[in-house]
Amino acid sequence: MQINKDALNETGYCLLTGLLSPSECQSFVNGYDDDQRYRSTVAMARHGFGQGEYRYFSYPLPDRILDLRNSLYPALAEIANEWTARMGVAIRYPAVHQDYLKRCHQNGQERPTPLILRYGEGDYNCLHQDLYGEMVFPLQVAILLSRPETDFEGGEFILTEQRARMQSRAEVIPLKQGDAVVFPVNHQPKKGKRGDYRVTMRHGVSRIRSGQRHALGVIFHDAK
Repeated sequence: MQINKDALNETGYCLLTGLLSPSECQSFVNGYDDDQRYRSTVAMARHGFGQGEYRYFSYPLPDRILDLRNSLYPALAEIANEWTARMGVAIRYPAVHQDYLKRCHQNGQERPTPLILRYGEGDYNCLHQDLYGEMVFPLQVAILLSRPETDFEGGEFILTEQRARMQSRAEVIPLKQGDAVVFPVNHQPKKGKRGDYRVTMRHGVSRIRSGQRHALGVIFHDAK
């Protein structure tokens, strides 16, 4: 799958417009209350993560999520290898996602991390990183399942960049139903006057003013 590497390097994210069809989005929303699909449910307020709820899918993953993991990973792994080299990190990622998952599982990270999130009026997601263990794939994908200004208002996707000895920079990323955003999980290299340096990235969701917002998260490392 084609990834806009230039946009990702320059702005810290890139868009994949229409990655899911409206019917695919609605299918995931309709399945939110099907307990058989999920391994756990997290109430954000209980842990200080914000307000709202999310659910982790269980193995075996739904076919569409498995397809997304497998199809998006190769291009992202190529970028991830460029990033780790620029940041002086010795890790290299295999070209096939199943080979990377084997490394995760050998390291004790065996629980699937793809998740679906549901926000109601007044809910939000604090700035955070989805790490889950020592094995961390550098990029992840979030997909908006709901229709802005129809199903909900507010709830913008936010990405922040923290550079050393500088104030954080925030980016509000507009998404339509079915659109995906590719962004860093933890760190990203940036070009400076003296070569590359590392910035810390976090993401979150602003407060929902009305309605209900659903989103899908596709994370490529598994959890302990």
